[in-house]
Amino acid sequence: MAVVKKVDKRIKVSRDDIIKYQIVTYCFLNNIQISKADLECLAELGKLKNTELNKFCKVISEKQIFKSAQSCRNAIQKAKNKGLIEKDNKKILLSNDIQLQVDGTILLDYKILSVEE
Repeated sequence: MAVVKKVDKRIKVSRDDIIKYQIVTYCFLNNIQISKADLECLAELGKLKNTELNKFCKVISEKQIFKSAQSCRNAIQKAKNKGLIEKDNKKILLSNDIQLQVDGTILLDYKILSVEE
């Protein structure tokens, strides 16, 4: 019978951190590489849910996540190509595949197993 080494950690984090963690976990599990700025941008989009592209890019550049609104647009296009963002006319939102939770009290319960052959 195989011995399973279980690691059980419990921590309390901020709302921003739990949003970023969900995005990072989704990207890791789907082998999608993103930069720190991309992560910050996606987390902001996750908090806003569904927003107008031009306003969002302006907010992101004002927060200095990207240096300009155009840089933000470029990052959004790359994220769209990776399947992280959905675009509808001039509105953008995170992909439903991420299943991002942003409201209320959030408890993430991932169970991940690696079996040695």
